[in-house]
Parts: sequence; structure tokens; C-alpha cells
Amino acid sequence: QVQLVESGGGSVQFGGSLRLSCANSQYTLDYYAVGWFRQAPGKEREGISCISHSGDSTVYTDSVKGRFTISRDNSKNTVYLQMNSLKPEDTAVYYCAADLFGECGHYTDASEYDYWGQGTQVTVSS
Repeated sequence: QVQLVESGGGSVQFGGSLRLSCANSQYTLDYYAVGWFRQAPGKEREGISCISHSGDSTVYTDSVKGRFTISRDNSKNTVYLQMNSLKPEDTAVYYCAADLFGECGHYTDASEYDYWGQGTQVTVSS
């Protein structure tokens, strides 16, 4: 059973940085693409980035491109989302999700993913 746990959220000021982690404590994540989503108050959940199960492919939505970097360390069963130059509009609950043998082809489609974490809050103040 895949159990994803996000960590690394918190409160930062405009322009600050955070690194989110998505860990699977019980089983390997090697065979899963991992996507990051976020949901701001009153808004729909938004897919923002994904890394393929091989790590060879990464994708980003336009609003985070150039500021966020997704990576994975399969030896630690962990996927990271490095977030730089944070803006108030990045404030949201951030979720990671796993897609078995995924290649991130439809990374913004939540139904593509098999497992979800519980989310971690990111708050950016101006």
C-alpha cells in the first residue's frame, strides 16, 4: 500500500523559498510518476508539476515554470518540490499524488493518480 506523506510547508514572505517533500514510507516510489497539486481557498485543485516514474521527464504549469523544480531521490522514496521566488498567489494546500508507471502525459488530471497525500499548507505573505 502506498502511503504518501507531504512535509515542508509553512509560512514565508514574498520572494522566499520552501522545499516540499513527498515520501512513501512503506514501499518504493520507483514505479510511480508523482505529481504535485495545490488548492487555494475557494478554488479548484490545480495540477502544477509532475515527474515521470523514471525521472526522465518533468513538466510544469506556466504559473510555476522557472520558479519551481521537481526532483526525486528513489533511494529515499521521496519526491521534492523546490519552490523559489514565492508569491502570495502560491498560497494553497499542496498535495502530492502517485500514478503507477505514469509518464505525466495528463499530469493535471487528478483522476490519473492512484494515491494521494494529506496535503501541506503553504502561506506566502506580501
